[in-house]
Amino acid sequence: MPGLIFDEVDAGIGGRVADVVGRKLHALGSAFQVLCITHLPQIAVFADQHFKVEKFVRGERTLSRVRRLSNREQREEIARMLGGIEITAKTRAAARELLHQARQVA
Repeated sequence: MPGLIFDEVDAGIGGRVADVVGRKLHALGSAFQVLCITHLPQIAVFADQHFKVEKFVRGERTLSRVRRLSNREQREEIARMLGGIEITAKTRAAARELLHQARQVA
């Protein structure tokens, strides 16, 4: 299957436009392998699988790690994207709602 990579697809957009972009990317997933790097939860919720990229320094080297997130970790990451440093019950509820809405489209 051919692949498409979208890096920083969320630059300069938000809210309603981000939702439309997420839906379009999800639709592309039926014909292409889509890898999308985003900071917007409105786009991220449409992914079939989520990966987290983490950078860290060891000695004098900067290293990156990529790991697949479980469903629970996915919800937590969407909540973090919505709420920032402190994840509250309300941001978790909003994350669940966004994920539920996105799955209705799928």
